[in-house]
Amino acid sequence: MLAASASAQVEIQSELDWQRIFDDFAANGTIVVLDKRQTQAEMRVWNQARSQQRLPPASTFKIPHVLFALDAGVVKDEFQVFPWDGVQRTFADHNQDQDLRSSMRTSAVWVYELFGEQIGQDKAREYLSCIDYGNADPTGNTSTYWIDGNLRITAQEQVSFLEKLYLNQLPFDEADQRLVKDLMIVEAGRDWILRAKTGWEGQIGWWVGWVEWPAGPVFFALNIDTPNRLEDLHKREAITRKVLQSIAALPGT
Repeated sequence: MLAASASAQVEIQSELDWQRIFDDFAANGTIVVLDKRQTQAEMRVWNQARSQQRLPPASTFKIPHVLFALDAGVVKDEFQVFPWDGVQRTFADHNQDQDLRSSMRTSAVWVYELFGEQIGQDKAREYLSCIDYGNADPTGNTSTYWIDGNLRITAQEQVSFLEKLYLNQLPFDEADQRLVKDLMIVEAGRDWILRAKTGWEGQIGWWVGWVEWPAGPVFFALNIDTPNRLEDLHKREAITRKVLQSIAALPGT
């Protein structure tokens, strides 16, 4: 097992120009961007105070949760099918059989509830502590401790975790880390790949991930308030894309 190594210290720059992007979408939140395309990495932040506030990770937790499930033997591989239980849920894509790829893409929470039940709280705490994930607290009177339980993580901690995954430096089998990164692919161009995961717990929306370039990766973690609930969810990706485009970390539209 590998030891999870910490990211090198970088100077944090406050990006006031990004306020306009948040204002354009009438959104309150934060974004952390760690740009490693240069010899000297740059961390840029909008709303630094909020970037250090621990919040429920919601479905962004599916990224480490898959690693936990693979390591614990709860799931064999990406082809294992989890039969739908017949319960009608809000999102239609959840109401069908799932595998790792589909459950990551559609964010099918019920699959990860199964993982949580089979892994158990003690083993979950051990995994969380091992990767230094937020407050590493899987408690709460709920089967979804990453949504409405006590697990919390900051935007800056999200970026630190993602960097370790990118480098295959988490204490899990390297093949499993590579699989999770494959499951995270959202979009790709000729010379770049976007890997990311959304999250939403009702009041807070996340989009976290990174863009791979030949010169190096650009990591990001955004969270915003979602007072209008479903109507606000598109803002997660829209704001992040605008921010990344402003530093040429994603192609413009």
